[in-house]
Amino acid sequence: MATHAPPRVTRAGRAELLHGIYVILDEGRQTIALAHAVLDAGVRIVQYRAKNGIRSACARALRELTRERDSLLILNDDWRAALHYDCDGVHLGPDDDGFAAAASVRDAMQDRLIGLSCGTAGEIRDAGKSDVDYLGVGPVFETPSKSDAGRPLGLDGLRRLARASTHPVAAIGGISIARLGEIRRSGVAMATVISAVTSAVDPRATAAGLVSGWNSDA
Repeated sequence: MATHAPPRVTRAGRAELLHGIYVILDEGRQTIALAHAVLDAGVRIVQYRAKNGIRSACARALRELTRERDSLLILNDDWRAALHYDCDGVHLGPDDDGFAAAASVRDAMQDRLIGLSCGTAGEIRDAGKSDVDYLGVGPVFETPSKSDAGRPLGLDGLRRLARASTHPVAAIGGISIARLGEIRRSGVAMATVISAVTSAVDPRATAAGLVSGWNSDA
């Protein structure tokens, strides 16, 4: 584990970590404990998702934890808050401010990362014209973590969209350890998990199993 690592301040330096297991942590009482668990397990990409409002103390604690472990902190939905809390990047969905104006967000974010959610060939095509860093593609399978996620793509759909993307792809939606191998072999750069870790009896062991499973299938 890298402790007190120097911050990754360049876009290229941050982008080097865009591979492997990507964990989304919702705002809640266990957010910091879960962050400790997944980072200690070897996860190097953490997204903070606070749909009901960012808790400043949590955002700052996550920034400190991820920096100590030479890991990325991505903020969901709000690129202005990502700048305010010195995050490594922002992830935007179709309903978020800036999703359709990635050039303006890039001007503001400079060397920080931008990820966009995509679920159709048209969205992949449009994203290919944008100066962003990665795409979140899904849902791959049925997922309890997002009620408006849309119809599952399935593995064939994931492979098709991943091949069409000029950016690294983070697969999302219903991904578990049991399904990790087929996700890895689909050609994506990252596997995004939420409930697989946050609902686990032992989040650290589960996250470690995901990291190991991804690396062993490389």
